[in-house]
Amino acid sequence: MPQTVPEPATIDFFSTAFLLPNIGAPFLVGLAVGYFAKKMLKVALFLGGAAVVLLFVGEYYGVTHIDDQSLHQTAQNAADLASQSGNFLYNRLSQLTWKGGSAVAGFLAGLKLG
Repeated sequence: MPQTVPEPATIDFFSTAFLLPNIGAPFLVGLAVGYFAKKMLKVALFLGGAAVVLLFVGEYYGVTHIDDQSLHQTAQNAADLASQSGNFLYNRLSQLTWKGGSAVAGFLAGLKLG
């Protein structure tokens, strides 16, 4: 008696059952992370700018002295830290298996929206 071979399962790539968990959800996670990262960067820049202005005011009134080279080095260190943080988030989202492309696209869209 011949055995019947089961047919391979077909996947409908355009169905909601496939798209939502595999494309939509990682995109939304990336979008949320990107939006949050951009907002936090804006808050950090605002606070950093306020601190520098206060230092300049303190220098104007003779309370403190600011070395331009040290200020430049501190700004460079802060820029490097922000770059490393952004790279970390980008790399972490891209590790979501093959769904990483959707998550990274969401991250970039969140950065644009934020």
